[in-house]
Amino acid sequence: MKTRTPFLFLTVGLAAALAVGCSKAVEAPPAVVPDITLGTQVDDTVITSGVRSALMSDDLVKSMDLQVETRKGVVKLSGFVDSQGQIDQAVAVALSVAGVTEVENGISLKGVPTTVGEKIDDTVVTTRVKTALLADPDIKSFDISVLTFNGEVQLSGFVNNQGQIDQAVRIASATEGATGVKNELTIKQ
Repeated sequence: MKTRTPFLFLTVGLAAALAVGCSKAVEAPPAVVPDITLGTQVDDTVITSGVRSALMSDDLVKSMDLQVETRKGVVKLSGFVDSQGQIDQAVAVALSVAGVTEVENGISLKGVPTTVGEKIDDTVVTTRVKTALLADPDIKSFDISVLTFNGEVQLSGFVNNQGQIDQAVRIASATEGATGVKNELTIKQ
């Protein structure tokens, strides 16, 4: 009985926090980002997990090279795959997940196969871009996904305004090893 008591308190406390949190909107500057409730954030997290799981379970898609982000039921897919069929299937799979209201497709074709050295170079470029984004105080870089393939940097996610998009693209473009930037960033609605 003693081992269940902390679990009971934790469960009751979590339920109370969720009940209170779900009824209040998270404050944000009204001119920049519309309010989003804790409930919506939880729903978006559940949708993102569901889409990732469905994509990994799909025999055609089954790719770790895809990023999934969700905001208010809108799923943004980005990354690199081998064929147009994988892109089409990824979009269809995402649309089939409960709670998804729309899918924004930012998936790119890989093109020519890369060598191990190129994959390492891409990882270094991705790390450099992420580090530079984190260092910029004007960008919410935790909302930006960065992938690199053959030197091309793909930025995706949801940010507060066009200025953040422009700055993120400038930073990625100026990063050593980046041969190009594909901008898939979206302003939060």
